[in-house]
Amino acid sequence: MSYTTYTTEALVCGTWNRNTADRSYLLFTREAGMLYADARSVREERSRQRYALQDFARIRVSLVKGKQGWKIGSVEAEKNDFFAASTKEVRGSVVGLHRLLRRYIHGEESSPELFDFCVEALDHLQKPLAKRTFIEAYTAVQILAMLGYVDETALPQVIKANSLADLVDHNDDTLEAELNKLIQNAASHSQL
Repeated sequence: MSYTTYTTEALVCGTWNRNTADRSYLLFTREAGMLYADARSVREERSRQRYALQDFARIRVSLVKGKQGWKIGSVEAEKNDFFAASTKEVRGSVVGLHRLLRRYIHGEESSPELFDFCVEALDHLQKPLAKRTFIEAYTAVQILAMLGYVDETALPQVIKANSLADLVDHNDDTLEAELNKLIQNAASHSQL
């Protein structure tokens, strides 16, 4: 019986140790959505995968769907956003985005647009930003809107009309407060 191998880009959103040298990973993939995958002997010193499969890493991974779930084949490291961060604030932004993904994405559902937006947001969050909290709120609202936790009609017109790159230097405290209110409403209504 042969198994099909899927090669896709992914963000490593979480890791859990299993047995002596095995580890399970929570991966947000471009092609299959959020999934758990196992890697055998990855915690051993001789493992070539151990450095690529770290929290907050962007990877290109080959996955095999087996009887017991997903298994990780080969892995190519692209970037680790946490280690590439230059300041504490940037590291906090990276951790916050991954926590948001872990909290609100459930199940294996392909969402290439959401994945591409998250990668773009991680690139913008690496830059020095004058109003980092606004960009974090904008990113969270856009992710929640793509997932269906925020009504598209409730989004402010400025958010609908501009992309993330256009709003990097935007500084509006009332708009930020409105975005934070949308995030709080999504959290309370979703009960996650």
